[in-house]
Amino acid sequence: MKLKPIMFVGTCSDAGKSILSTAFCRIFRQDGYTPAPFKAQNMSLNSYCTPEGGEIGRAQAVQAEACGIAPHTDMNPVLLKPNSYINSQVIVNGHPIGNMSAQEYFATHNTSLFPKAIASFQRLAANYNPIVLEGAGSISELNLKDRDITNMRMAEEADAATYLVADIDRGGVFASVYGSIELLPFRERDLIKGIIINKFRGDINLFKEGREMLQKLTGIPVVGVIPYFTDIQIEQEDSVALDTKATTAAQGKINIAILLLKHLSNFTDFDVLEKDKRFHPYYTNDIDELNKADIIILPGSKNTLDDMQKLRETGIAEAIIQAAHNGKKIIGICGGYQMLGTRIDDPQHIEGNLENIAGLGLLPLITTLTCEKTTEQRYFKFNNTEENCRGYEIHMGQTTLLPNTPEQPLNTLENGEKEGYRANENLWGTYMHGILDNTVVRDDLAAGFNTPDVPAFDYIAFKEQQYDLLAERVREAVDLSYIYASMYPELY
Repeated sequence: MKLKPIMFVGTCSDAGKSILSTAFCRIFRQDGYTPAPFKAQNMSLNSYCTPEGGEIGRAQAVQAEACGIAPHTDMNPVLLKPNSYINSQVIVNGHPIGNMSAQEYFATHNTSLFPKAIASFQRLAANYNPIVLEGAGSISELNLKDRDITNMRMAEEADAATYLVADIDRGGVFASVYGSIELLPFRERDLIKGIIINKFRGDINLFKEGREMLQKLTGIPVVGVIPYFTDIQIEQEDSVALDTKATTAAQGKINIAILLLKHLSNFTDFDVLEKDKRFHPYYTNDIDELNKADIIILPGSKNTLDDMQKLRETGIAEAIIQAAHNGKKIIGICGGYQMLGTRIDDPQHIEGNLENIAGLGLLPLITTLTCEKTTEQRYFKFNNTEENCRGYEIHMGQTTLLPNTPEQPLNTLENGEKEGYRANENLWGTYMHGILDNTVVRDDLAAGFNTPDVPAFDYIAFKEQQYDLLAERVREAVDLSYIYASMYPELY
C-alpha cells in the first residue's frame, strides 16, 4: 500500500533529524514497506561512495543501510564539502562541479539545482515506499528561505507528512517550537502534522503538561517524546559528534591517537575502534597526548596541504616523525596517507594558494592533486592475507612512488591492482576509507600488544542490532498510529 512521504525537519541543527530518519527507515522496513532516505542538500565532510561510484553524505548511506538497500546518489543529490571557512566543494548527483564560495553558490547554482533534487526524489519515489526525507538546520532561517532547497520547499514539493523535531536538552524548547512554526507561511504550517521532542532527560510523564501547552500554542500535537540515550550507537556525520569523543589516553587498552586535523573528514572511519574492546581511540592535536599513544592515525582531510602546514607550524609533524623513528605504529588514511609521503603538489590550486608542501617523509611517495576525483567502492586483500575486505576511495590526489623505489603495496584489489604502501609492520598508508571495519586489519593493528582475549567482533552484525534497538526505542516513544494515519489517512 502506497504511503505518502514523511519528512523530519528541525528547529535547529543537531536536533535529531538524522537519527529519527534512520529510526523510521528501519521501522518501515520492519513493517513490510520498502523505504528509502532522501536529503536534497547536505553539508558534511563525512561522505560515502555509492556502488555506482558517486559521493553522498554519510547520513544517507547510514539510513540506506537501515532500509536494507544500497545507497544511491539520488538519496543526496547535492552535497557541500567545506574546504575552508568560506568555500566548499559542490557535488551534484555524486560528482564534483567545482569549489565555490557561499555567495557564488547561492547566487548562481543553489536554486538551479532544485529541479535536479526534485528529479532525484521522483526517481526514488517511483521505486520505494515510503520516502523518508530529512531537512537541514532550522526551517525558519528567514534570510535563507528564498534559497532553501532542503526544508519546507522540499516538503511542499513532495507533499510530505512533516514532523518538527526539537532538542529539549539544549533548553528553550517552547520558544524554538513556537517560533519555528509561527515564522512559516500558512501553506507550510499546514504540512506540519506533529511535533517530536527529542533528548528528554528524566521522567517523560513530567512533560505531560508541556505537551498540552505546545499543542495549545501551535495547534499541532506533540506525537512523541524521545528519551535522551547513549546506549544506542549509530554513526553520525555531523562534526558536532566529535565533541563527545575521548580526547586523552587511557589505561588498560591499546591507545590510538587520531590526529584532530582542522579539516578532518570521514571520522566515521574510526567508529569501529570504539566498539572493539582492545582499543581506546581518542582525538587530539596535543603533542603530550600523541606521545602517550601506542598507535597514531593520520585521518582524511578536506584540505591536506593546509593541515600539513599546520602540523609543521605546531611541532606535531616533528613529534610524529620522532614517534615513527622510535618504532611506534603510524597509519595514514586518505589525506593522512598523502601526508606520510615526501611531498604534496597542488599545481591547479584545487585546495588553495599553496602549490606544494613537504610531507612527513615517512613513505617514499609523491601526491599530485588533480581535478579528477576518484570515488569507488573496493574489495581487496589486506597485506597478503586471504580474507576478503571491503572499503571505498574518495580522493582527488594521485600518489606515485619515488623513482627507483621498490613496490611494497598494502592491498591487492579484486582486479589485481595494488593499493597503498606498507613500509613495515608499524608504518603504512592507504586511500581506503572503511579499512578498519575489517577484522583482519584491526587484528593487524593489535599485533605486538598484550591484550586480553576478547570475543570476535562483527561490525556489520553490531550495526544491524543498533538499528533494531533504535527502532524499538522510537516505537515506544511516538504515536505510530497517528504517524501512519498522516501518511495514509484511509488506513485508520
